[in-house]
Amino acid sequence: MDSINRMAIELVDEALDFAGELGIEGYELDSGATVIDFGVDADGGVEAGMLLAEIQTAGLATVQTRMGEVAGTPRPHVELSTDRPALALLCSQKAGWELTFDDFDGLGSGPARALVGEEEEFHHLGYYDEFDLTVLAVESIDLPTDEVAEHVAETTGLEPSAVFLPTYATGSLVGSVTGAARAAELAVFNLFEAGYDPTNVLSINGSAPLAPVSYDESVAMGRTNDAVAYGGRVHVTVSEDFDEFDRAISTAESDYGVPFEQLFEDADWDFGAVDPDVFGPAQVTVDVVDGPTYTLGETDEDVLADSFGL
Repeated sequence: MDSINRMAIELVDEALDFAGELGIEGYELDSGATVIDFGVDADGGVEAGMLLAEIQTAGLATVQTRMGEVAGTPRPHVELSTDRPALALLCSQKAGWELTFDDFDGLGSGPARALVGEEEEFHHLGYYDEFDLTVLAVESIDLPTDEVAEHVAETTGLEPSAVFLPTYATGSLVGSVTGAARAAELAVFNLFEAGYDPTNVLSINGSAPLAPVSYDESVAMGRTNDAVAYGGRVHVTVSEDFDEFDRAISTAESDYGVPFEQLFEDADWDFGAVDPDVFGPAQVTVDVVDGPTYTLGETDEDVLADSFGL
């Protein structure tokens, strides 16, 4: 398997080459690291968001939009498909790197995690990347500082000049796009947590509606999670049957039935206090090769309409 960081760097080069057209901005920190503003001070857009979702999945997924409906109103949906779900979604797209400093707080996703390989997914799959450049997509309301870049460089064993940090706020068009693109990833991660071997997942397609943008990060975090948990739909083809495919879906509807902003407020914005089972797509269909088909969960457009202000 080729380096997922190498494949992601090719897409980063594309983003920098077309920064003006995409409404993003790249610049170099004093440390030599490169920050690419996809949606903090820069406007970004849907095309930028789709490219960033491809970067987060190391070019192993196809990302596109289609027009659909939410509560009878026209609404774009983001679709992601991949035939390499374990690598693309667990080893790359998953937001598994917390970045917490005195003056910065963010969450990292992307192939840089594979240079570290400390998360259980890498141990299970036996995949550890090696490359001389790396990409960590950062979700934050602030742009990364040299302290952040140097931490990423030290942790991955590279020089700061080899680090690329595409960054966006949840409350941006790019944030809404990349959030909606996570429906498939959350389904695979939930199955992995339930004990299912992700190498048995042969192919996956996921979609979720594009949440309206709010510059209030609390509102934005609620809406982007609602988009997946109440509107996300996933189709997955697997090679082996399993007794707990229902673990792939979100339990938000049955447990709460309220928008995520309220759920987060009830937990005093302590995400560790939120039941992890609520994070997942609303509905999943599982085709077992030469076996049964399961359809689990359902969408809830009433909750989406409330969350989206429709």
